[in-house]
Amino acid sequence: MAGRSLRVRCVYAACLLGATYNHVVIVARHGLAWDYGGVGWVSAAFWTSLTFFDPLAVALLFVRPRTGVVATGIIIVTDVAHNLWIVAHFAPRGRFLASVAADPFMVSQIAFLLFVGATARLAWPPPQEAVAHGQRVGTGSAPE
Repeated sequence: MAGRSLRVRCVYAACLLGATYNHVVIVARHGLAWDYGGVGWVSAAFWTSLTFFDPLAVALLFVRPRTGVVATGIIIVTDVAHNLWIVAHFAPRGRFLASVAADPFMVSQIAFLLFVGATARLAWPPPQEAVAHGQRVGTGSAPE
């Protein structure tokens, strides 16, 4: 089980590193304060923050695996929800699904979201691995 958990977390890490690359390229070209072509400051700040949160989640997947799995889930859920909202806001009326389907980044994010949702239990490290990384593991019973 520990090997399977590590392999799944490696896939998560590879996907997050790909996203990190995209965010770093954008920041390198436009700077930290870019408005992403006129979106609101909250959206711009969110996207820029992923430049830092994505690689942090990658590190956590190996240093604090359970925290890394949770962080990966939070990042991809919020990213997809936010990006779908952006598409809904800017897509021509009646073209939401076509706009999503035509965007390879959006499709890949949704695929990653589905993959994380389907494999999170496999990615969750077994108790002995979590303890080895200094994470507390509950026994399911009340403390004495």
